[in-house]
Amino acid sequence: MTNTSPTAASKLRGVQLVQRRELRALFESAVAPVFLIAGLVLLNSLYMNEFFLTARLDMTPLFDALAPLAGVLFPAITMRMWAEERRQRTFELWMTLPLTPWQVVLGKFGSALTLAALFLVGTLPIVVMLTQLGDPDLGRIFASYVGALCLASMLLAAGLFLSSLCRDQITAYLLAVLVAALFLATGHPRVVAVIDGMSPDAGIGRGLARYFSSLPQYESFVRGRIELGALVHFLGWTAVFLTANASAVKRHRP
Repeated sequence: MTNTSPTAASKLRGVQLVQRRELRALFESAVAPVFLIAGLVLLNSLYMNEFFLTARLDMTPLFDALAPLAGVLFPAITMRMWAEERRQRTFELWMTLPLTPWQVVLGKFGSALTLAALFLVGTLPIVVMLTQLGDPDLGRIFASYVGALCLASMLLAAGLFLSSLCRDQITAYLLAVLVAALFLATGHPRVVAVIDGMSPDAGIGRGLARYFSSLPQYESFVRGRIELGALVHFLGWTAVFLTANASAVKRHRP
């Protein structure tokens, strides 16, 4: 125990070093301010429009709108994290530092997840507003925030991995949006109906919605249920993409 603790502490310091560096780069490059301001204005505007129409003390419309919006917004955080490094040839610099690929990957992922968490914090004034107006279901709201953070972690891990495969950040962004669309659209009832309509006996659409799509898993959180299966889905895919990212980085290490 005495020998392993300093090693673990030094590894954690390495992750934190990368995380601070990447988070600072996000704000200095204007990616973070634009993401936060534009995303929050759009999401809160969509919710407030729904709120004034229905006058319900319920944040379900906000989290329903968040899913497709996340598929478009969150890839903007990760698109440059590796692609820009490769374009500017600073990727090799990371490889020469006394850091393991996992430390660099987790540091970059931590900075992206921190920014996504700040985005979610920006919606908390709505919670305060609802509690001032009445008695909303805070348990359901809490579960929805957990689901939103889980969805963010998976999409960010996927975007980070795809960015490591590209030299152009626009390509990385488009690929990440495509992957996000696959995970979310395959659970939409209309898409499921179309796929099943092509081959009614195979039940491919229902199979994709049940075993692959993230949308039904996310919707379980929005309905107020924190289910083990949904947690495993999101955390499992996050681990898969982070592992793939670390493997991609190792291949480029001299």
